[in-house]
Amino acid sequence: MELGLTWPLQRFVKLQAPPCGAEADRRFCWDLHVIQLQGRPSLLAVHCYSRYTFVRFDLNPWAWSDLPGTFEAGLRENLAAAGFAREAAEDYLSQAGTSVLTRTHGRREVAFLNRAWEDVLALDFCLDPSSTAQPLLDHAVNAKPSRCAFFPGLAPAEARFRDCLNHKPDFA
Repeated sequence: MELGLTWPLQRFVKLQAPPCGAEADRRFCWDLHVIQLQGRPSLLAVHCYSRYTFVRFDLNPWAWSDLPGTFEAGLRENLAAAGFAREAAEDYLSQAGTSVLTRTHGRREVAFLNRAWEDVLALDFCLDPSSTAQPLLDHAVNAKPSRCAFFPGLAPAEARFRDCLNHKPDFA
């Protein structure tokens, strides 16, 4: 699985520019960004294919130093909280393979990451400042009809990602 890091995130974690991604199937690509939520640096993860989004609020330095581990733990926790079957999530992670850090996956995908970021900021009243995981905020963002890079029209990101997990993308 490829984790594309935005320039601000690369600078934040003091990482040299990673290589460009090589994964042709964007279902196994995510872009990661550092955002400020209530003045705290937080991780924004956006699925390149569906615009499915989750946030990890106010991460500690150890979490930032292990972005692949932080991302994978956050994704598992997020999918469980959203009601996805554990087997489907584990199957997805198994198919995706080892997480590798890359550059972001293209201007179009980053444009949709920016739209997801705007949605997170607009819905920040759902933020639980006592927890790193943000299931209510994540659900609010993913339930909102939105556009993404690989599906036409408006639809909730959660439904699109569910199609990806079921290996049945709906392009109609």
